[in-house]
Amino acid sequence: MRAFDYHLCDVFTDTPFHGNQLAVFENAGDLTQEEMQKIAKETNLSETTFIVRRSPEMEKLRGVRVRIFTTQEELPFAGHPTLGTSTFIRQHLPEYADCESIELELNVGPVSVRFSPPLNGAVHGEMTQPDPIFGQLHDHIEVARAIGVKADDLAMEMPVQTVSTGLPYCIVPFRAVDALSQLRIPAAAAEEYLSDKDAKFFYCIAPELKGIWRARMQFYNGEDPATGSAAGCAISYLVHHGFAASDEQLHIRQGIEMGRPSMIDVRAKFDGVSVREVRVGGSTVFVAKGRFFLE
Repeated sequence: MRAFDYHLCDVFTDTPFHGNQLAVFENAGDLTQEEMQKIAKETNLSETTFIVRRSPEMEKLRGVRVRIFTTQEELPFAGHPTLGTSTFIRQHLPEYADCESIELELNVGPVSVRFSPPLNGAVHGEMTQPDPIFGQLHDHIEVARAIGVKADDLAMEMPVQTVSTGLPYCIVPFRAVDALSQLRIPAAAAEEYLSDKDAKFFYCIAPELKGIWRARMQFYNGEDPATGSAAGCAISYLVHHGFAASDEQLHIRQGIEMGRPSMIDVRAKFDGVSVREVRVGGSTVFVAKGRFFLE
């Protein structure tokens, strides 16, 4: 029997059993891609990560190799797995103890995470995501139909647009939190709409308080309590279209409706031409550890 140690953590929160759950396998060893996918389906979390250890020289040169899986597929990039896995590396791998920053090599390329001193037992990290790519603009009425809401629930003065910092999301601005809180995306209609578009998922946002936005991301017939990759797309969208100032620190609250509140810190720089230095941060707490056995 082959044994593989894993750890469970909650990301984008400093409170256990809040935020987004993540399983981190500390050494993928000889696991095949098919076996990783089966394990991710068995954990049944939104994402599971596998650290692929390499020589110290290679990790210093290229970063720590990490692969990210949902229950359905391998992803090139995802936010809370990047943050949670980096925090695990810093906390549990002796050679990276208390490093100010950790660099991961993901399928999308290198992504770095910089850490702040622990607060209330949680470790706060901030990742720098790849520069955003702005995709197609979407029709408000068609999108409203696809996600099962009325057109006037959307902020018609704000564009609906695909943005990617490694994974493409259709950013859908709502006029108010009340309308967003009632969201129940019909999976079949959403899948049909996105099938010939440049976005993989919908990420719906609404202004809540000064400096705070509310967000929801429903996919695979479920809901994500915190979506770091989409949060990077959202702040890129907001600064690009003038709804947030360049390098302004904002916060995105997600997971409220499902009882797993998350707080995502976001900021990005805009020079009038391009958006860069997209940064997404939050805290991580560890809640459990275990071992998988495979023949």
